[in-house]
Amino acid sequence: MRYESGHYWTQRHRRWLAELRRFRFSHQQLAFEELKRAIDQAEVRVATLDQVIEGAIPSWHFAPVVDALRALRGVNTTIAATVVAEIGDITRFENPRQLMAWLGLVPSEHSSGNTTRRGRLTRTGNALAPTMLVEAGWSYRHPPKEGHPYLKRSAHLPQEIKDIGWKAQIRLYKRYRHLSNAGKPQPRVLAAIARELAGFIWDIARKTPLAA
Repeated sequence: MRYESGHYWTQRHRRWLAELRRFRFSHQQLAFEELKRAIDQAEVRVATLDQVIEGAIPSWHFAPVVDALRALRGVNTTIAATVVAEIGDITRFENPRQLMAWLGLVPSEHSSGNTTRRGRLTRTGNALAPTMLVEAGWSYRHPPKEGHPYLKRSAHLPQEIKDIGWKAQIRLYKRYRHLSNAGKPQPRVLAAIARELAGFIWDIARKTPLAA
């Protein structure tokens, strides 16, 4: 049985799952119902942890940076808090490329004489922060848009920060489309988006004063 009517885990998909009654054996139906319950329980745990993170941020030294990073599409509170917690003071990097290298998002280089070949990503240093950036990178497959949820969470931010967020949308959407249309594998496309997203994160952090 396959769902053929659109994206997974939408309300429509969940209705389809809830109405499935075509199993040949009763034990198949039971196993299916247990799997659905496991997903529901996992979502409740995630929501609980998200609330705890939300409550912990206001008293944090880096709270203003977390708040400002949410001007970037795909960067919700949990992703922003995780990235900042893993990196620490982002402004300690003198330029975006230093941050990208620390995250392991720059290609490795192999030199021989006058020839330099670029290989796979170095993947050195931190592992969790790049994972968060890749997750955020998925959102840039969609055309630039400032929807109501985004406008609500970014309304209080300085215009300079919101402008960086909009610039990132335009730049990364074009980059995503260009690499995808060129036939690049999806992991390489997302790694490239994550690398450039790190540059916008560096720029926002540099322009955001920390809490006392």
